[in-house]
Amino acid sequence: MEITIERDVRFGTGAGRDLHCNIHRPADQRGKQAALIFFHGGAFIAGSKDSIDARVAAFAQHGYVCIAAEYRLATEAKWPAQINDAKACIRWTRANAGALSIDPGRIGVVGFSAGGLLSLVAAGAPDDDDLEGDGGNAGVSSKVATCLAYYPAINLSAEHPMTPEHGADAFRTQSNPNTHVSAGWPPTMLFHGTEDVTIPLESSIAFFEKLRAAQVPAEMHAIDGVPHAFDRHPELAEACAMLGDLFLERHVINPRTYPPFQPGGR
Repeated sequence: MEITIERDVRFGTGAGRDLHCNIHRPADQRGKQAALIFFHGGAFIAGSKDSIDARVAAFAQHGYVCIAAEYRLATEAKWPAQINDAKACIRWTRANAGALSIDPGRIGVVGFSAGGLLSLVAAGAPDDDDLEGDGGNAGVSSKVATCLAYYPAINLSAEHPMTPEHGADAFRTQSNPNTHVSAGWPPTMLFHGTEDVTIPLESSIAFFEKLRAAQVPAEMHAIDGVPHAFDRHPELAEACAMLGDLFLERHVINPRTYPPFQPGGR
């Protein structure tokens, strides 16, 4: 499928400077009328929206309007600047749903590692005054319909470079997705490599179990024998996008449940 990329589109501001995104637009949206907003990884000290083109394209090939968003790194600003910027992009996407040819109720977030944390917090804390910031489109909801998180950095230490000089306790609470889990959490899919030594697989498994306990629609995919950022390999990025597309189809695009399975698989 033909994909066009519009780079460096302004979506809001952070502490007075412009924030930008790249829009990967498929020639055929296949009736999905849905947008996915992507947040790159890099431990909040590195990475950029331009570094995830291939992984974003894997989802655009399935007909989603894909938006790779910039956010301020810890070298520029402390928490909650990062989630403020993420939410500014969500609000911008909803405010521009008509121009993007999407349904404002079909906006999801996707994040990798550090970006996985942002996607989870954005999913679990919509319209939270303490986290919204003032990056633009005030009054527009930051609620999302779904979340996909790849090897997310769930538990940050109080010594993380993003920790504000004052308010370390609030940082650890607000930035931990576990804080925000409730029955209203949107459908969520987690991906993690079994050989990840950067962020342990067990952290995603524990979070998945917490979502299940809250009766949140959730899937957990542990990919055997691969390390952190395994989806840099094109075949794995494509496989995860296929799984993600099925999940999104079931929970967002054409919500449906399957009839109960009979004993013995009949």
